[in-house]
Amino acid sequence: MLEDFEKNIGYTFKNKNLLKTALTHTSYAYEKKVQSNEKLEFLGDSILEFISSSFLYVNYPNLNEGEMTKVRASVVCEKSLYKIATKHNFGDFLYLGKSELSNHGNKNEAILADSVEAVIAAMFLDGGLEPVKEFIISNLKDDIKLASQNVGQKDYKTVLQEKLQHKGNVKIEYNILKESGPDHSKVFEAEVRCDGKQLATGTGTSKKSAEMEAAKKAIEQL
Repeated sequence: MLEDFEKNIGYTFKNKNLLKTALTHTSYAYEKKVQSNEKLEFLGDSILEFISSSFLYVNYPNLNEGEMTKVRASVVCEKSLYKIATKHNFGDFLYLGKSELSNHGNKNEAILADSVEAVIAAMFLDGGLEPVKEFIISNLKDDIKLASQNVGQKDYKTVLQEKLQHKGNVKIEYNILKESGPDHSKVFEAEVRCDGKQLATGTGTSKKSAEMEAAKKAIEQL
């Protein structure tokens, strides 16, 4: 099973236990009394920031500090990590507890994104910086290129506000309609209203991301 995962990510671990820990969610760790991937996730987050920052510094000399920060923030985020996890089928290999399995935790955006950070840390501890660098850059370079071209663009809520207020003052509201899932991996649904009328709804793993998704959909519909 783990051999298939290694093929997916293009790296073979010397220490298979390290890889297993990286794929072990807290729900499984609690049930089986083993170590979860939380500490690896913490380390992986820092490695990811360092490698993406180095790549931006070397390859995008035209960007200033503020622009590099914006590009990194837009690329090193839950959504991008979730995309990597989906591309390499992380969900098929996660060790999840019964509660998370019944909640389809292997498709949960936050859980999958966290597992990418944990695997990055495990890869670093097992084989050093080079294989990690290759994995991260091969998966993020296209997103970095795109983000660098769009750096400085306004977020969806700002764009929507400007579009709606173009012909005069209007009242724009965001409301959280519902939240679901366990505390460590909640999913929120938000709506955006203009003068009392619902324009669109969106979901996300935080209230802010749900509101942003609602604004994005509203812009697309305008």
